[in-house]
Formats: sequence, structure tokens, C-alpha cells
Amino acid sequence: MTKKQDSKVKKKIIKKPSGKRKVSIKTTKKPKVIFTSKNKNTNKKVIKQKDKIKNEIKPRVKKTGKLKSLAKKIVDTLKGGVKKITKKSSPSLKKKITKKVLKKDKNETVLPKEGIKLSRAYANPIIEPRLYSWESKATFNPTAFSSNGKIHLIYRAVGWDDISVLGYASSFNGYKIEERPPYHIYRRFSKTEPIGPKVDYGSGGGWSGGCEDPRITLVGDRLYMLYTAFDGWSSVRIALTSISLEDFKKHHWDKWENPVLISPPGEINKNWVIFPEKINGKFAIMHSFYPNILIDYFDNLDHFDGTKFIKSNNTRPVDKTRGWDSWFRGVGPAPMKIKEGWLVLYHAMDHKNPDRYKMGALILDGKDPTKILYRSSHPILEPEEHYENNGHKWGVVYSCGAIIKEGRLFVYYGGADTVVCVASIPVTELVDHLKKNKIIKLQNDKIVKTK
Repeated sequence: MTKKQDSKVKKKIIKKPSGKRKVSIKTTKKPKVIFTSKNKNTNKKVIKQKDKIKNEIKPRVKKTGKLKSLAKKIVDTLKGGVKKITKKSSPSLKKKITKKVLKKDKNETVLPKEGIKLSRAYANPIIEPRLYSWESKATFNPTAFSSNGKIHLIYRAVGWDDISVLGYASSFNGYKIEERPPYHIYRRFSKTEPIGPKVDYGSGGGWSGGCEDPRITLVGDRLYMLYTAFDGWSSVRIALTSISLEDFKKHHWDKWENPVLISPPGEINKNWVIFPEKINGKFAIMHSFYPNILIDYFDNLDHFDGTKFIKSNNTRPVDKTRGWDSWFRGVGPAPMKIKEGWLVLYHAMDHKNPDRYKMGALILDGKDPTKILYRSSHPILEPEEHYENNGHKWGVVYSCGAIIKEGRLFVYYGGADTVVCVASIPVTELVDHLKKNKIIKLQNDKIVKTK
């Protein structure tokens, strides 16, 4: 090394008590080598070490650059669908990307294999038990209707006396509860039921009886409500009451008509619904779904006087040709009129796993509602959240009320027989999905799709 070179090197020397050399490297500049010894031989070794470090860094930087470039291409691919990958990219990576990334189609919604699901509200549960004696244990299984942009909810409540009564709440946006009085709006008083053999029946507590699982329907300017009437011992029947829309809005809860039982004694009947429009000029009550859809028609609902009943079929056998809904439990809310016909939500179980209530959807023919046009191949809601599994009965999502507001379906349901929740979906999205699942029937040993 010449004197000139040696003098340049000496300027970079920093004396350290330890006599050791320290190498500092910056990624943006060439690595600096700081000498801590005046020995020329040591300096030569350090210069060699410097060259070695350079040679080690170069391939790393090059490799990092490739990874950054590759990462950018992957991000671009995910944003804009599958793009052509250059030859420089890894062939194995190209194979993986083309398999997993789906092309976007503006006219088609890409759905997962298991179908679509309702979207739960972040605020769930929207109604929970309070300290009032009549609803201190459970608030669940709500029914619903809308009028002039306001959504009205009637929910089942159980208090310290184990009697099921009905509470009220309302919302404007479908999610946030705006009004909820501290008292119940309906209570069933009946001591006239004959005492017979005790039935093996239990539904969400309420062992002392009362009014369970209401289903309300607005027909014209009057509200008709069906509910399960349980006397706490032997009778599980369907009761009918009504109130004018005007009285309901004014909270004239004393204006409910006296209830009348419309199902026969000595039977267990549940999940009956009234259609929100007359069909062929008559009121329509759906009272059974499987093995056959049974609907009775009436000129008016004053037909019932406590001596006339609807004979139904509540056997609900297992349908082994179905999967997740092989054991049909019952219709949920009252049917909703849409362009394609009647939209119906229902509850069902897999008979191989009978501890989980799930929810499905189907569309009935608009003129002949005993005919099923489309039916969901997978559940649109199933118990997955903690509030659907921690409560009086785990693994339950159970709806008695749904409304359509501004093109969106709002489904109000009970979670674990303890709280009230809401989930929603655009109606068109649900209907388009159902249309892909036409009902398949067996005719002359050939499987054909219904038209």
C-alpha cells in the first residue's frame, strides 16, 4: 500500500480500547469498514473481509428485489383477476395462482360452494333480558311487521314466574332498537282449558304456559296474530287474536281481541302462519309443510268460534333424500310476497345431528302456494355465534318474523332461546341464489327439474 493510500485509510481509523474491528453495513450505501488497528497486515485482512461481505450482500439484494417484484405481481393479480405471469415468475407459483384466484365478472356474483349466508348485525343481540320480572329470564323468537318505514317487533319473554308473555320493541333502520316499553303488551289469561294427561313438551322454558312464538301478519288495516298457546300441562294449541293497525300504533294494548283456539284439542300444533294477502279473495293459513303443504282458505277469520278447528298434520317425518334439512321443523315468519312468488323461511335439522336448528329459504308459486319452485341447498343461517349457543337451549336460531325494507331482507330471530338477534341480505341476492336450486322430483325413475 502506498503512503497516499495509507493516509486515506488512516483517516477512517477510530481508536478503540478493545483493539477489535467493527464492521457497519447500510443497505443504501456501500458497506463501511472501520479499522481499529494500525497493523498493515490486519488492514489487508479487513479489506479482504470487506470484499467477502460485498459478495454475500449482492445475491441477497438481488433475491430481495425479485421477491418484491413477485409480491407486487401477486397483489396486482388479486386485485384484477388472473393476469398473465411473466416467464421470470416461478412455474409452480403460476399454477397455484390460476387455481385459487377467480376471474371477476361484473354480471355474476361469485358464491362459495356452500351457498350464501345472512349477514348478522354487529350489534347482536339487539334485545336481551332485563330486570323486569316479566322478562328477566329470556327474550326471544320475535315476530315483525313494518308500516310507514317503522319496524315493529313483538317478542316472547319469560320471567321469574316461568310464564311466556309478549313484549314490544321498534326500530327505524332495522338494527337499532328505538323504543322498548318496560311492560308486556300481551298476556294470555285462560283457565278454561280442560285438564288432561300431561304432555311431554318444553319450548324455551315457560313451563307454566302462556303465549309462545308469535307470528303476526298485516292484512289490510288489521293485524292478525297466531301463537302457540300452552296451558302448562296438556294443551299445546294454536290461538288467533287481532287488533287494528291504528290501535296498535297508539299502543292501545287493551284492544286485542279475545283469543280463539283454532287447532283441535289433544294435539300438539305449532308454526302456523297467515299469508299477508288474500289468495283468490280468501284468507289463507298454512298449517303444515311436510310431507305435504297444507293450506286452508276462509272468507273471513271470524269463522272460528272455539268449536271449529283446522285439522292438520304435525307428524314431520324424516326425509332421507335431503341433507342438512332432512328433518323439517316448521315454517318461520309469515310468507313474504315477491315478484317470483312467496318467499318463505323455515327451520330444519339434519336428522343425523338433531341438536342444531338451522334456517333455510324457499319460494312458493304465487298462484298455487302448495307448489315449491325453488329451495335452498344449504342453510342460510346456522348457530355459530356465542349468543346462539350459550343460553337456555344451545344450537338454536329460530325466526318468527322478517320484513323487506328498501330491497333488503331483515330476519329477526331468537338465539339459544334467550336473546333477540337480526341478520339481513339483499333480496335479489337471495332470490338469484335460490333460482340456481330448482326443486328436483322423481318421475318414472328419471330425475327431472321442475320448471
